[in-house]
Amino acid sequence: MYRSTLSLAVASVVLAQNASAASFIEDSKATLGLRNFYINQDFRDGTGPSKYEEWGQGFDLRFTSGYTQGTVGLGVDAIGLLGVRLDSGGGTNGASNNAYGGIVFPSKSNGEAVDNFSSLGLTAKAKISQTELRLGTLQPKLPVIVTNDGRLLPQTFQGGQITSNDIKDLTLVGGQIEHVKGRNSSNNEEFSIAGANGRTASGRDSNKFIYAGGDYKITKDLTAQYYYGNLDNFYKQHFVGLIHNWEIGSGVLKSDMRYFNSSDDGANGHDSTYYTTGNYHAPSGKGKIDNNLYSGLFLYSVAGHTFGGGYQVSNGSSDFPWLNLGDGSSAYIISDMQIQKFARAGERSWQARYSYDFAKVGVPGLTAGVVYVRGDNIDTMNAAGRKAANDASEWERDLTVGYVVQSGAFKNLGLMWKNATWRTELPNTRSQDENRLIVSYSIPLL
Repeated sequence: MYRSTLSLAVASVVLAQNASAASFIEDSKATLGLRNFYINQDFRDGTGPSKYEEWGQGFDLRFTSGYTQGTVGLGVDAIGLLGVRLDSGGGTNGASNNAYGGIVFPSKSNGEAVDNFSSLGLTAKAKISQTELRLGTLQPKLPVIVTNDGRLLPQTFQGGQITSNDIKDLTLVGGQIEHVKGRNSSNNEEFSIAGANGRTASGRDSNKFIYAGGDYKITKDLTAQYYYGNLDNFYKQHFVGLIHNWEIGSGVLKSDMRYFNSSDDGANGHDSTYYTTGNYHAPSGKGKIDNNLYSGLFLYSVAGHTFGGGYQVSNGSSDFPWLNLGDGSSAYIISDMQIQKFARAGERSWQARYSYDFAKVGVPGLTAGVVYVRGDNIDTMNAAGRKAANDASEWERDLTVGYVVQSGAFKNLGLMWKNATWRTELPNTRSQDENRLIVSYSIPLL
């Protein structure tokens, strides 16, 4: 995959220079994104380190070319990522509790954070009419595969994807992913899920995740979605969604309905080394994938205020599965919070949300929001095959305050504080508080 991607990228550049460089160059863009990121995790009970924290400066350089002229337009994109450590070290970076490195930076063999880490990604692209093929570094954001950008540097994937908008009101997407680079890593890894422990000596992983689906705009206010994802030898997943916007008075009510059906695939159905944690009908607490997840989220926005509430049910014998190598990931579920996801086997969760845009009172760029989620009906199994918790509960409260400078020399400078509190009744699990401070700035280069 890597050789073919690089070859196509080089060929794109050569064609652009020799055949129709004008469109390739004139439509090109380059930006340098800067992110200063500090995180502090405070564990409230249990044994082990009571605090993890790291601080770093991230650089995200992106180049997006135009397309050559002709029936088939060719182009190339590039992304260069660099993370520089400002403050961290063994004992406070979280590496002692995570085989995947610290909470922000990769770690050395002695557990200390590296001074810096970096990666380069190239993407060759070809376009015919409204259909585009991309090979190389990808950052998809779809119901069955979501790029995580919650720390210093974003997660990236390696593979190929085709997207078509040739049919009016219909977007079709399909692709295959072979590797992932975690948000605290410079290396491309194969995929695994919680319990299979892909990076350990006895771990199991997969280098094939295929996905396909589409969005159809039934009316200007109603969109239907269907997507399919398959992580080879781990799970198959179907997703159906409906998004509707309804004008009520001077505001808009958004309804977001989602359903996932997930089942075992290949070795996960019979080989215990491929089993996932969170199967609460299995003797050891590990078993095959078996989950149905239903959810609905309703948001009403009016005069700068957004009020919301939602409910989610996770049925089946296992936790909800998603692409989770273990070093941080995102899932397209309404309960994907700052700390937890509230999608354990049997879990029922409800949530309440409120946010406000202060532009309505003369302070554009200032926003604030709070989300509260509570889940219960969680049953867990221990390694001896006995129930460790019966109808356990957990809750999380997330608070976010952000400001983006609107004018002057520091226009587009962003400041954000994210605070989260998570409390749980689950056995051998530590409740947690977390703070993130983020300063971001984007510099256009082309």
